[in-house]
Amino acid sequence: MSTSASVHPFFASASATAVDEQVREESLAVAQGLKRQEAGLLDTLIVRYQHRLLRYLLYLTSNREMAEDLFQEVWMRVLVRGAQFNGKARFDTWLFTIARNLVIDQRRKRTMSSLDELFEGRSDDDRPMSFEIADSEPTPLDCFSNLEDRQRIAAALLQLDTLHREVLVLRFHEELSLEEIATVTRAPLSTVKSRLYRGMAAMKPYLEQTGPKHTEAV
Repeated sequence: MSTSASVHPFFASASATAVDEQVREESLAVAQGLKRQEAGLLDTLIVRYQHRLLRYLLYLTSNREMAEDLFQEVWMRVLVRGAQFNGKARFDTWLFTIARNLVIDQRRKRTMSSLDELFEGRSDDDRPMSFEIADSEPTPLDCFSNLEDRQRIAAALLQLDTLHREVLVLRFHEELSLEEIATVTRAPLSTVKSRLYRGMAAMKPYLEQTGPKHTEAV
């Protein structure tokens, strides 16, 4: 069976241990397929991860044109450097790490030295924007939110600085563990936790202000 066929969705009924083993086996299968440059594997990965990757880049850059350009570059990196993926981590963790590094490289070309400076001296390209990425897989936020709530949450995320927004997106949209987020962002686990909690605290006033109760009171 090809690696492409082995890249399959997980069943919600599976136990945590079974899912962890499934993820490990799939990651190793993807790593082997990339090393062999298996035909069709890249297309399979693009189909599976395209919505999540573009969503992450949009939230990170707040600029659709830049996000779409970087989206193409990420997959080129996967194609050229696929042999570097060893399968010890989840493929999406490696994919988001590539994406983040490319964002940093892009910003450095514009005289910014790190992602921490993304929210300093913002230009028109960095202003908050509205966007929607269609995806067949619901995220944890989608599961308890109706359309109006999801729009409010997306708007609230765009009010945050980039570092806090990134952690929230990786945790609640992409369902990465705190340890995996630390790997992607190259930040200590304690820093990831701090950004997560501060980001959630920063979102709360906006959500309360734009919530149904506030609307009725006006």
